[in-house]
Amino acid sequence: MKLVVGVTGASGVVYGLTLLKTLRVMRIESHLIVSKSAELVINEEMNAGSGAFKELATRWYDETDLAAPLSSGSYRTDGMVIAPCSMKTVAGIANGYSDNLILRAADVTIKQGRKLILVPRESPLSRIHLRNLSTLAGDGVIILPASPGFYHHPKTIDDLVGFVVGKILDLLNIDHKLYVRWKDLSEIENR
Repeated sequence: MKLVVGVTGASGVVYGLTLLKTLRVMRIESHLIVSKSAELVINEEMNAGSGAFKELATRWYDETDLAAPLSSGSYRTDGMVIAPCSMKTVAGIANGYSDNLILRAADVTIKQGRKLILVPRESPLSRIHLRNLSTLAGDGVIILPASPGFYHHPKTIDDLVGFVVGKILDLLNIDHKLYVRWKDLSEIENR
């Protein structure tokens, strides 16, 4: 499996980092693009640079490299995840504005009929945000808000992050043990 991973300038860069760590452990090929805005958020939220992200990826690209293989539909991948996904990135994708490699790779993913998963981490959402997200959902893009569940009784931040990353992997049909799944009703009744 070969996945494109975009990390953009929304809060929650830990989702992208955890996804990359998980893909590396599972030996799934990852092609990483980190936006300039994400670099700022990584520094602010993790007091680090994007090097920690890049060393986990199979290959990484500068967001300005529009000649990268990911710019072409002839370069085959199994899909793309943008985690976290800023509303600027959502707007660019929804409106076909591909002025950087993240936006172009997302555009290619859509036009080639591949799976695109966006993990927006914004609150509250304006009508503009909702309209852009709705447009993308109408085009087959999967919108997976960074909204962790609590039925698995999380004890740490990692448990909450693992829940969201696990949902991403579920959508990609990748087996994992990042969270405990909802119990069958008969199991709950037998307690």
